[in-house]
Amino acid sequence: QVQLVESGGGLVRPGGSLRLSCVASGSIFSIGVMGWFRQAPGNQRELVAAISPGGAATEYADSVKGRFTISRDNAKNTVYLQMNSLNPEDTAVYYCALHFGSSLSPGAHDVNYWGQGTQVTVSS
Repeated sequence: QVQLVESGGGLVRPGGSLRLSCVASGSIFSIGVMGWFRQAPGNQRELVAAISPGGAATEYADSVKGRFTISRDNAKNTVYLQMNSLNPEDTAVYYCALHFGSSLSPGAHDVNYWGQGTQVTVSS
């Protein structure tokens, strides 16, 4: 069993930055694709970013390219999402996800483990 625990969400003004962290329990963290999804009220859960098991490959949603950066530290069982130039459209609950397939664009139905979510609110 794997547990994922997110932190780092909060309220930020437009143009600001936040860094989300997700710590995983268990030794299988390093063999999975890690991703961040988000879900705004009334919307489906969507993939924001994903990173390969070794960290060499990443994938981003078009809406966050150039603003968000995903990274991971397998020695710490941790994945990060650095979010810059935030705007109100980024407001959502952000979920950490672990996927044991090879795709860097997993759908929500492909995810094997979810974190509990952390709220990000961008507002002036």
